[in-house]
Amino acid sequence: MLYCSSGSENAKLSGRDLRSALFEALDMLGACKRVLVVPPDNTRFYSRAGELTRFAWEYYGDKLTDILPALGTHNPMTETEIKRMFGDVPSDLFRVHNWREDITALGRVPSSYISEVSGGRLNFDWPAQVNKLISEGDFDLILSIGQVVPHEVIGMANYNKNIFVGTGGAEGINKSHYLGAVYGMEQIMGRADNPVRSVLNYASENFARHLPVVYAHTVIEAGENENITRGLFIGDDAECFHKAAELSEKVNVTQLERPLKKAVVLLEADEYKSTWLGNKAIYRTRMAMADGGELIILAPGVKEFGEDKQIDHLIRKYGYTGTPDVLENTKKNSDLSDNLSAAAHLIHGSSEGRFNITYCPGGLTREEIESVNFRYADLDEMMEKYNPDELNDGFNNIDGEDIYYISNPGLGLWKS
Repeated sequence: MLYCSSGSENAKLSGRDLRSALFEALDMLGACKRVLVVPPDNTRFYSRAGELTRFAWEYYGDKLTDILPALGTHNPMTETEIKRMFGDVPSDLFRVHNWREDITALGRVPSSYISEVSGGRLNFDWPAQVNKLISEGDFDLILSIGQVVPHEVIGMANYNKNIFVGTGGAEGINKSHYLGAVYGMEQIMGRADNPVRSVLNYASENFARHLPVVYAHTVIEAGENENITRGLFIGDDAECFHKAAELSEKVNVTQLERPLKKAVVLLEADEYKSTWLGNKAIYRTRMAMADGGELIILAPGVKEFGEDKQIDHLIRKYGYTGTPDVLENTKKNSDLSDNLSAAAHLIHGSSEGRFNITYCPGGLTREEIESVNFRYADLDEMMEKYNPDELNDGFNNIDGEDIYYISNPGLGLWKS
């Protein structure tokens, strides 16, 4: 059922608008004795999920007993990050998702279905894993909050991804990421319907219908001086997701007239501390880059490759060397085949030799960057040359050179 469908390409929803719409939707749900909220973590700070979580806490009071950020494989949020994103929501409500231990499987999607949706590329089965709090917490309402925006693994972020991946386990996360990578991210990004989403939908329909999950989806557009909330969609089935995805396609996908010879992308230091996250600069621009072009990534906060120690080790060991090489290494080496999300990430983070990627990290050395098959440039020098304070999103002319600047790759998808 659809409880809220608010927004358009020209809408500008304020905090007051979001609060009012959420309260009206929650009124429609009726009384609840025990509520769990599942928001994203600080890597989706601009989703406005922090505000919506605060509003839900305001509405339910002590009936909101638990908040489980959908970490996936990300690091647990720090107290500072929680305060920044969720404000005065009590910190003792927050739980940490342990993606290797605190999970249970609701069922398994058969290998025949995986083979069907992947066009025969893969034939493993897939576990519909969730955090035990979701399956065993005895909640009247599980409020899943997040932003619908183009995504490299799932086409359009959110909906049941927030549950099955955001609070999923190692096997489910690994296999879903690998399915998307092997199928081809160019065939997935910006599309609501794709093989990975089909697998998650199968799990929702067959294994999770008993869970009292209601989804609240925002759609955010990057504006000239501030981000603009274009939509809020709340419901307990796929309708709210598809409405949000339809709007996101209109406001988050930039179709360029020509391929980009040079693009400069800024990774905000508070949000991006690893290439695991920061390679969003690559994912979201790859379909816009010209053959032989250069993507420059200004990454003042990047200090590691993977947030998880095992993944960091695998990135350092194998590098971003392209799909054929990664697939071959995955076949030959159990450490990579046992961690398919790392293999998928290595595929996603390569330009396949088509364009050059220059990383300018604040906390990694030249030797480290070049060892994983990226180019390196000094951050201070590049920040001086391409000063974010002096650039506008879109085309800029720097010393007679045309460059395309993106201040937040997480809010869009660029294509040519």
